[in-house]
Amino acid sequence: MRRKKSRPKSSAPVSSLEKGHASAFEKGWDSLHSPSVPRPTVSGRWLLTAAGLALLGAAICAWGALCLLFWQGSWQLLYHPTSAVTRTPASVGLRFDSIGFAATEAGEPRLKGWWISAGQDARNSRYTVLYLHGQNGNLGDTVDAVAALHAVGVNVFAFDYRGYGQSQFARPSEAHWREDAESAIEYLTDTRHIPAASIVLFGHGLGANLALEIGADHGELAGVVLESPLEAPMDAIFRDARARLVPTRLLVHDRFDSSSAAALRLPSLWFLQTAPTGQTRPSERPEAFQKVPAGKMLVWLTPSSGAENDMGDSLSRWLDEFPH
Repeated sequence: MRRKKSRPKSSAPVSSLEKGHASAFEKGWDSLHSPSVPRPTVSGRWLLTAAGLALLGAAICAWGALCLLFWQGSWQLLYHPTSAVTRTPASVGLRFDSIGFAATEAGEPRLKGWWISAGQDARNSRYTVLYLHGQNGNLGDTVDAVAALHAVGVNVFAFDYRGYGQSQFARPSEAHWREDAESAIEYLTDTRHIPAASIVLFGHGLGANLALEIGADHGELAGVVLESPLEAPMDAIFRDARARLVPTRLLVHDRFDSSSAAALRLPSLWFLQTAPTGQTRPSERPEAFQKVPAGKMLVWLTPSSGAENDMGDSLSRWLDEFPH
């Protein structure tokens, strides 16, 4: 018997739809490689614009970061606090009380200070001097100054602002200083029940600028003593070379504006360092001093070992002129 030849198996039929897809793909592939069809290109102007925008965005981000860094660190150009209190009034033989006041909601004191009593028989024991130290150091650096004040026969209350010494840690600022000074006045009047009319503000350095502002707001106090106030304290920040790169006056809110002198209605005693030869005309006196409308006295201090005695004698005479 003859075997029947087997027929080869045919491939599966291809649908017309599949044929259409294959044809379209082949045509598309051929069109991309056809020399007659131009390839898509990007214009040079578009590339330059995109690169310029990218560089501008990077510059804005860098400038914003610079502004943030300046805002966070610019205070260090003006304020120079230290935390370690290495001296106390006991080092010069004075008895004192360590005071914590301006308590937080948790009952912890924000501020730390010293109360040094004048004693009942002291010459000016009816007065209490609220001492506002300058922008450098802390209470430990004021021992000699408060001892000289105590020698005049007054009670002395000195304290550290927040960020200084053992007071609560915070970045120093004009707003914080003002709040802390207000808290000190409140402590003296409300806790120690000292009449406001017997409180004298005594400020040194930037603390004198603060005393001028606080004194302008508290006409009920006895008077203000200003030792070496800074004529332009904010120049330490505004004239820094880095300040030219950022909008400094928008970033820094401190001012210590001497214009508050025009609102001072309290008697004031000014101690300034070393009068230059021939500086006697009122026009050559500090601008803030000239603005004060109330009674005022200016004392020039010479760079000698007796400067503290000169201050003490002048302060005693000034207090003697107060109505009893």
